[in-house]
Amino acid sequence: MKEVFTPPRIYWFVLIFIIYLFLNVLISGFYNTIPLIIVYFGTVNWFKLGISLILTLAIGFFVAINSVLIYIRSEERKKCEGTYTAGAGTVGGLIVGVCPLCVTGIFPLVLGLIGISFSFGSLPFEGIEIQVLVLLVLIISYRQISRG
Repeated sequence: MKEVFTPPRIYWFVLIFIIYLFLNVLISGFYNTIPLIIVYFGTVNWFKLGISLILTLAIGFFVAINSVLIYIRSEERKKCEGTYTAGAGTVGGLIVGVCPLCVTGIFPLVLGLIGISFSFGSLPFEGIEIQVLVLLVLIISYRQISRG
C-alpha cells in the first residue's frame, strides 16, 4: 500500500476516489435524497444511513487502491491476479448505490425494465448486506493484487 501513497500515484488515488463517489451519487440518484433527508430529519434512521455512508466510502477507498495497484502491476509487467474481482467489486458498488434503501441503484432499475419490482429495502438488512459483500470482494481483490 505504501507504493500507492507516493507522488504522483497518490494524486491518481484521490482522483479515482472522487470520480467513483461522484459516479455513485449520480447513478444512484442520491442527490435527490439529500433534500428529503433534510425535510424528514426526525424520521431518518441515522444509524443505518451512517453505516451505509461509511461502507460507501470504504468501497470507494478500495476501488481507488485496487485501480492504482493494477496500474502499478501492469507497469511492472507482472501478472496481476484479482483484476476480475476488482472489476466485480467496482460494478457491485455502483449497483448498490450510496444508500441501498433510499435510492434507486442500477439493479432495481434494470429489473424494473423487465417488469420486476425490486428494492434492496426488501432484504433482511435493507441492502447493507450487499454493501458488505461488495466490500469483502474488494478486500479479497486487494489481497490478490498486492501479492503480485
